[in-house]
Amino acid sequence: MRGAEIFLHYAEIHALLGENGAGKSTLINIATGVHQPDRGTVSIRGETLKLANPKAALERGVAVVHQERNLVAKFSVAENLFLGRPAVVAGLVSYRRMAVDAGPWLERVGLDVDPLTEAGRLRPGQAQLLEIAKALAQRCEILILDEPTSALTEAETLQLLAVIRSLRSEGTSVVFVSHKLEESYALCDRVTVLRDGKNVMSGQRLVTVKPGEIIRAMVGREVEASAAAKRTVEPGGHPRLQLVNVSTEYGHRNIELTVRVGEIVGLYGIVGAGRTELARCLVGLGRITGGEMRIDGKPARVRNPFDALRNHAIGYVSEDRKGEGLILAHSISRNIGITIWDRVKGRLGWLSERRALVTVERLARLVGVKMQSLGQSTGSLSGGNQQKVSVAKWLAAEVDLLILDEPTTGVDVVAKDELHRLMRTLAEEGMALLLISSDLREVIQLADRIVIMGRFRLLAEIDNSHDYAEVSEAIMSHISGAPGRGS
Repeated sequence: MRGAEIFLHYAEIHALLGENGAGKSTLINIATGVHQPDRGTVSIRGETLKLANPKAALERGVAVVHQERNLVAKFSVAENLFLGRPAVVAGLVSYRRMAVDAGPWLERVGLDVDPLTEAGRLRPGQAQLLEIAKALAQRCEILILDEPTSALTEAETLQLLAVIRSLRSEGTSVVFVSHKLEESYALCDRVTVLRDGKNVMSGQRLVTVKPGEIIRAMVGREVEASAAAKRTVEPGGHPRLQLVNVSTEYGHRNIELTVRVGEIVGLYGIVGAGRTELARCLVGLGRITGGEMRIDGKPARVRNPFDALRNHAIGYVSEDRKGEGLILAHSISRNIGITIWDRVKGRLGWLSERRALVTVERLARLVGVKMQSLGQSTGSLSGGNQQKVSVAKWLAAEVDLLILDEPTTGVDVVAKDELHRLMRTLAEEGMALLLISSDLREVIQLADRIVIMGRFRLLAEIDNSHDYAEVSEAIMSHISGAPGRGS
C-alpha cells in the first residue's frame, strides 16, 4: 500500500471501492488497529492516534463489521451482543439483565427477535443486523461495514440500507465497502476508490460521478459491463441432468428439474428455499430419498463428491469457498490440481505435482487468477481470486455438469464480469451449468431458464427474456405465493 487515504466526515456514509486486492482490507485493518502503518497517520477529530489493536480502536469509537460473521452460534443473541461485557448482578452473570439490556440495541437496528434466541438460528440478514447492533452497543461513532449485503436477499438488503441511513441521521459516520455499485449510489454521500494500494478517486460526491468513471478508476481501463445473454451458440442440447419426482432428507418433495448440455439454468429463491441443500444432494453430500436422478438419461446414484466427479463428471463450487471449496493454507497449484491428482500419479502411486503443472498453469491463466506465483498460499489471495481458483479446480477435472452456488459473492465488479464471461464460454463449449444465486440481476443476466424454489418446493419455471423488470416481477409474484414447507 502506497499512500492510500480516506477522509470521513461527521454523519456521512462514505463508499470505499476497489477491485479485490486493491488495498481496502489493509486500509480497514490500519483504521481498526489490526495493522500499524509504515507511514502516515490515523486521526479522529484532528487528534493523531496510535491504535495498538482493535480494542484500542473500539475505545476511540471505531468498529468494523466484517464480511464473515463473528458470532458465537451457540450463544444467545444477547450474549453475542455483550460478548466480553456481560451484565453482572450480585457478582454473577445475569442472562435476564442482558436480555433486557439488549432490547434497545436490537430495536435500533430493526431486529425483531427474542434476545435469548441462539445466534446460530438467525437468518443471514438477521445475523448481519446483530453484528451492527453489537458494534453500536460498544458505543461506536465510526462504523465500517465490509460487504454487509453479500449474503442477503433483496428484502434483507433494503432493510439493512434503511438501518444504515437511520444511523447516519443519528450522527454515526459509516464507511461502506461493497462490490455492488447500485447499493453505493442508493446509499452513500461520497466515494473513495483504491487501485494497487493508492487513491485514484478521493472523496468525490457520488452524485457528480458516473458509474463508468468509477469502474474506469478501479481497473485503469474501460470495462464493458456484462450484457445479458451474449451467447454465440444456442443453448439446450440433450438433457445432461434430470431430477424426476425427487425427495431428499432435507425435506424436498416432487422436484422436477432438467439441465441440458450447453445450458445455464438459474435456481433462484430467498434464503431458506432449499437451493443449497438440493445442490449438496446432487453431489452426495445429502441423501436423495425418493424419485430418480438421471445423468445423460441413465439412472445415477451419487454416493459422495468423489463419486460425483469420477463416475458422473459433476463438479460443485460451494458457496462456502473457505470452509469447503478450498484449502486456504495450501498453494494455488495444489488447490487447482487436487481434482486430478489421482490421474497424474506415477507408476508406483507417488504423487508428483510437476505432472499436473501444465494443466494448472493453463487454467490459472484461463480464469485470470492474479497471483505472484502458483506456489503462493491460496489464503493470501483476494476473495475474487480465491473464487477463480475454486472454479479452475473443477475445470481441471473436465466436468460435464458444473453446479455453482453463489459464485460471485464478495467478488468485485471486474472479477464478476470475468466469471460471467467464463460461465457463458463454458456453456457454449457444451458444459451444463446449474447456477444458484441470490443476486437476482445475475440470474436474469446469465440464465437461459430460471427455476424458482421456495420452502423446499419448486414453485415455477420460466423462460428468461432477460428483461429485468418483467422477469423479476414474475419471479417475485411466484415467491410471494409460496406454500409452507408442510403444504
